[in-house]
Amino acid sequence: MDLYNVRWIRSYWSADRLCMVCEYDAADVASVRNVQREADAKFDRAWAADVLGEQ
Repeated sequence: MDLYNVRWIRSYWSADRLCMVCEYDAADVASVRNVQREADAKFDRAWAADVLGEQ
């Protein structure tokens, strides 16, 4: 993760434990995809998002 300057923040499991959403701090979504691929971690998609309501 250091190689791509990606920092894991937290992960959320669905109630049935079949899905997980992981939150990262990174410069871009490509960096997160690279980290996931190099770790051989299966993932469906990665997307960029903005935090709402934070001041």
